[in-house]
Amino acid sequence: MTRLALAIGLAAGVSLFAATPEELLRTALLAKTGAVTLPKGVIEISREIVLPADAHDLDLRAAGLTLKASAAFRGRALLVLPSGRNIRITDLSLDGNRDAVARPLGLPPSETMFARYVPNNGILAETVTGLEIAGLHATQIAGFAVLVNAGKSVRIHNAEITDSGGLNALKRNNTTGGILLEEGTTDFEVLDCRIRNVRGNGIWTHSLYKSPRNARGRIAGNEFALIARDAIQIGHATEMRVENNRGTMIGYPAPEVDLEGQAFPVGVDTAGNVDQSIYRGNTFEEIDGKCFDLDGFHDGEVSGNTCINREAVKAYPYGNFGIIMNNTNPDMMSRNIRITGNTLDGELFGGIFIIGSGNKVTGNRLLHLNMAHCNDPGPINCNYAPNQPELLRTGIYLGAGAERPDPAKGNTVEGNEISGYGMSNHCIAAAPGVSLAANSIAKNECSDEASLAFFAPPAIPR
Repeated sequence: MTRLALAIGLAAGVSLFAATPEELLRTALLAKTGAVTLPKGVIEISREIVLPADAHDLDLRAAGLTLKASAAFRGRALLVLPSGRNIRITDLSLDGNRDAVARPLGLPPSETMFARYVPNNGILAETVTGLEIAGLHATQIAGFAVLVNAGKSVRIHNAEITDSGGLNALKRNNTTGGILLEEGTTDFEVLDCRIRNVRGNGIWTHSLYKSPRNARGRIAGNEFALIARDAIQIGHATEMRVENNRGTMIGYPAPEVDLEGQAFPVGVDTAGNVDQSIYRGNTFEEIDGKCFDLDGFHDGEVSGNTCINREAVKAYPYGNFGIIMNNTNPDMMSRNIRITGNTLDGELFGGIFIIGSGNKVTGNRLLHLNMAHCNDPGPINCNYAPNQPELLRTGIYLGAGAERPDPAKGNTVEGNEISGYGMSNHCIAAAPGVSLAANSIAKNECSDEASLAFFAPPAIPR
């Protein structure tokens, strides 16, 4: 017990010599400033612990402490930071007791932020400036392990998050389990975290459509395994760097994929309006979905990434293209995207789908494409767009649009290696009404490769 905690306890009228471990902990966390060493041991709580809203320059040292939700726990999070500045939390362990406290939960209404909707989180921090969470161990969290709302200068590093996230009424993942930074969180880093067996997104930025975008974030050096949604999703953001992350088994277990919500798994996903951002040097293996989904991405770079699938077709019921552009957000167009030096090996359909203009697709290695053998007779339905027979069997496809019309024109497609089933005949193609001649296409190497399409459930392209 620190002198600070002792003084706080005496001021609060608590008899520290007869107090329970939970009372000692709550007393210690009344501190507004200074260094506080928290009591050790496993401490069960049935209601959230809330730090003072005016806490500042507070260093919470939690080595040896496990904060556990009791079976009767009800609250927004085990630990709630309603505001404050310069707060540091180190070496805290959290046990959310998911099996006991979780209830089926769907997504919030489109105008509702997650911090106001999802209960049973690990740490919830709202409007905190200068937050550091280091060495967190979180397991069995029913909500998000860490949820940061409208934070500034946030650093989360060396966290280990396992066996977390909830399900909706259909027993599909409901996005939760990992780290969420929402509602215009700025100047943040998520570094060197290990996230395993999480039902929702591993690391995610999100803002409501009318809210400020997240900005100036770096997500780097993290490791992911067994993620049923996206390893990383960048939503409604600017000036983001996603670098040197690694993942395996993205989109597993398949029964927890949100089929009804069309939330098919992605290594690095994008949503909203995202610009001035770089996705570089990331490596993923065994993705039952897409490698990169660039929905809303523009004026940015995707370079030096690797995605590899080594199993037979039947292992990828949600398999898709490697990299796809899209334009769901009405405030952006797919413009000025640099896709260069990436390796995609083993895609169910094609390699790269292009719309818009000013994009440069150069120096990529697209190997073992069209594992589904579209459009030859077989167990997989490749007839997604009957008026576009080349769509799913082409290495690089220049489309007429995605969510909104935006024909591919003025793009550069040069120096790519493209191989796979039928690639000598279906290497680069365009949608009806799109002119290959309206784009610069040169020095691409195209070749066939033998591959075997094994039986798989009928797949519906996304």
